[in-house]
Amino acid sequence: MMANKKQRTMGTHHVETGSCFDATNTSGIAIKDRPGGHGALPAKPVDVCAFSFDRVTERRTPSAFLKSGTGTGGKIASPPKDAPPPEFPDENVTPKKQGGRAAGRGGGAEGGVEGADTSAVDAAASSRQIEFSAFVERPNPPNTEFRRFYERGDLPVQIDHGGVNNRIAWKIGIERLEYHHYLPIFFDGLREVEEPYAFLAERGIYDMMHVGKGRRVLPVLPQLIIPIKTALNTRNREVIVKTLKVLQALVRCDNAKNDVGKALVPYYRQVLPIMNLFIRCPIVQSEIGSPSLGALIQETLETLERHGGSHAFIHMKYMVPSYESVMFR
Repeated sequence: MMANKKQRTMGTHHVETGSCFDATNTSGIAIKDRPGGHGALPAKPVDVCAFSFDRVTERRTPSAFLKSGTGTGGKIASPPKDAPPPEFPDENVTPKKQGGRAAGRGGGAEGGVEGADTSAVDAAASSRQIEFSAFVERPNPPNTEFRRFYERGDLPVQIDHGGVNNRIAWKIGIERLEYHHYLPIFFDGLREVEEPYAFLAERGIYDMMHVGKGRRVLPVLPQLIIPIKTALNTRNREVIVKTLKVLQALVRCDNAKNDVGKALVPYYRQVLPIMNLFIRCPIVQSEIGSPSLGALIQETLETLERHGGSHAFIHMKYMVPSYESVMFR
């Protein structure tokens, strides 16, 4: 009779079901899905000519050569097939009048044909968006230490559902917490994008920094670098924005003593590479009505310099060459 019973298998789910007994099954997460890893990126063909004297050749057929009337004409994208060919008037010939006005020298083709063709090509070029692998989001599996501890009931936090906004309710006083144990766990939850983990981790960090100030945050700073680096390496726009705001609050938490900011200078090599990647990227924009990601990165760099002491700028300039100092202008 026991053999006829079907065994129920629990599938992997990454979203909250609303149950107090819900727990994320992380057994199905592959090794290549390491947070911020490059294993999930599409593989590109390797050019053997770059590493040896060998050369890959293939037999070229007549169809492989460029034919008359084809190609891009030196532009990014080919013009539409139904667009009329552009006209190139001879400068030695007086252009024809159109509508009582003559198209002056260098005024282009007749009837605005050249302008129409140019706009069509520009539209086709702008619609062709090149997605570089450097800006592609990396894997962000739901296996953070914050999620594991919260689902196990080891964190003294819960959500206080208020009438207007939700708040975080601490079961014990924040001043009684062991920062060496709890603060790195909350920072590891910065890369969470699901609720309630994302809200609890972010608000918990702000509360602990507000109460602990620099005297309790400064000894734990080396343990916070890896979670910050992992959150930035996910290249998730939402996670990057949240992490940058936490970084600004981190260097300000010691009430202008700048001890935390100066202690963060040796770790710029781990924190700044992602900022250098996105600071000048024109296609990375946040939601409408809010500043772009590049503007937020610029603001974060300026905050780090102001609170990092006299040696902050030289270390920042090494990692972000396009950054200009705000202290020596």
